Amino acid sequence: MKKRESMNPGFVMDIVELESFVNSPPRGFFVESRADCRVVKWDPENSCVFIDEVQTSEGKVIFCNSPGRKVIVRTLGEYTDLRRQLTSKTTYILVSACTKTKVKEKRKDYVTALGYYVVAINGRHPMIKWEMERGLDMTISSVAGESYSVDVDVSAALQGWVGESFQILDDGEKVKPIWRDTHFIIEYCSDALFDFPYWFGFSKRQFTVSYHGRGDQHPKCCVKQQISTENRHQSMEI
Repeated sequence: MKKRESMNPGFVMDIVELESFVNSPPRGFFVESRADCRVVKWDPENSCVFIDEVQTSEGKVIFCNSPGRKVIVRTLGEYTDLRRQLTSKTTYILVSACTKTKVKEKRKDYVTALGYYVVAINGRHPMIKWEMERGLDMTISSVAGESYSVDVDVSAALQGWVGESFQILDDGEKVKPIWRDTHFIIEYCSDALFDFPYWFGFSKRQFTVSYHGRGDQHPKCCVKQQISTENRHQSMEI
C-alpha cells in the first residue's frame, strides 16, 4: 500500500496483497515476527481493522486486537462509538481473490482462493461517509429497536476500483478473480427479553458501499432484508 495514499485525506480506497501489506506495512502499522506467526499491530486512533486470523503459504498472520469480521455492540454508546469510527477512520478488511477450479467447474459455488488482499476504505471521505451513515440510518429505522445484524458489503466499490481488466496469475495463466469475503458484520445485541424477530432471523440487513472514486460515478445505497428459506418455514409454523 502506498504510504502517500494513506496520508492523503482525499483518498477513497486502496487494495494490496496481504504479503505486501505485511512486508511493507503502511503508516500506523508495524509487524512483529514470532516463531510461529507474524503479528500485525496498528494505531487504533486512525484505523478500524476487521480482519480474522489467517493462514497463508508464508505462515499465520494475526491482526492484534482486531475483533474479526463480526463486530458485536451491546449498548447505544458502543454503537455510537463504532459509527463514529467508521465515518472518521480508515477501515481495513481482508478479501479473497478466487477462481473456479477446472476439476469442479460444474459446481458454481466451488471456488479456490488464489490469494488474500487487504482493502482499505477511507471513512473520512465525504462520499464514503455519506454511504455509511445512510446505510446505518436506514438499518436502524427498519428494525424498531430490537437486536439486529447488518452486513456491510464493499464488493461493488472493490470491483469498480480494480476495474474489469484486473487479473491475477493462476498456474501461469492470467485470470479475472472472483472476490469473496467482501464484507464485515455489525451485530447489535439488545437486552430485550423476547426478541422474536432476531431469534427467527427477521432482523438481518445488508447495505452496500459502492463509491470508489474512479470515473463518472454516483453512489447508491439500499438496505436489503435477509431472510433464509429456513427462517421463512419457521415463521409459517408458529
